[in-house]
Amino acid sequence: MEAIGMHYIVEASGCDPAIIGDPVRAREIFLAAAKVANMDVKAVHFYKFFPSGTSGVVVVSESHISVHTWPENGYAALDVYTCGEKAQPEKAVEFILQAFRVRHAHITEVQRGVKDEDTYTHTTMTWEEDYSED
Repeated sequence: MEAIGMHYIVEASGCDPAIIGDPVRAREIFLAAAKVANMDVKAVHFYKFFPSGTSGVVVVSESHISVHTWPENGYAALDVYTCGEKAQPEKAVEFILQAFRVRHAHITEVQRGVKDEDTYTHTTMTWEEDYSED
């Protein structure tokens, strides 16, 4: 079955608080991730919460990359959604996870816009990734 879009929902644990709490750094990481994933950036906005936390979105022709962070918990909620065949969202996910120095990630891949006769549905697959050093 063909999907219109690929949506990655990531629970990133053990992130570097200094990185995920800095909207300037997060913005740089997301723009680099979009480039690595062959995405066409259209708009960017990142916001710093006080006392901590960052939210940001990169709007791309293919859809978006977004994040909400809790540096005090080392946690980032990452969302990467693209449609079309040009973008490689999995490369954006991997780039961001490495840049955030993640120790563990729970990743859900959602194939969206899967045609089922005359309606659309989605399929999901979930897995864990351990990035901690032995």
